[in-house]
Amino acid sequence: MLRVPIQHCRQCGTKVVYRLPDDGDTKERAICPNCNTVHYENPLNVVGTVPHWGDKVLLCKRNIEPRWGKWTLPAGFLELNETTAEGAARETDEEAGAQFRLQELFTLLNVPRVGQVHLFYRAELLSDQFQPGTETIEARLFAEHEIPWDEIAFRTVKETLERYFSDRRSGVFNIHTVDIL
Repeated sequence: MLRVPIQHCRQCGTKVVYRLPDDGDTKERAICPNCNTVHYENPLNVVGTVPHWGDKVLLCKRNIEPRWGKWTLPAGFLELNETTAEGAARETDEEAGAQFRLQELFTLLNVPRVGQVHLFYRAELLSDQFQPGTETIEARLFAEHEIPWDEIAFRTVKETLERYFSDRRSGVFNIHTVDIL
């Protein structure tokens, strides 16, 4: 993902310059020459769940770009003023309309190329009935052998699913940290 550099100060609107801050920072930052505000560009957090029901997981068919029509776990961008767990629960409700009990953090995936960090929690489904929101064409349960692996929207989702089914076979769920370079 090509990032568009910050052009103007968010405080006063003056055109920024990129340079090293005077505080000893070692990275060039967008700095306002008028009000001296330093603007930091940081990764976006994507949060979601691996909702499971018996030996199956819940996937959502995307009704939005990017990757319209591809399958994904319920996930999306973390909002301000919410924890990662709250965001994961919100996204699961919005995209799948699922009833669930949120469990522990399962995967943390660093995707520096696009400036994102993805966090997936396991979620025990309390029902096999779903009310998908507008961002989802269809929400459906899949056993491992039924998953449309070639139709998975994102590598982070594929990596998370592979680890979920591996841990399920072993009977022990661990937290997984993955760097996607």
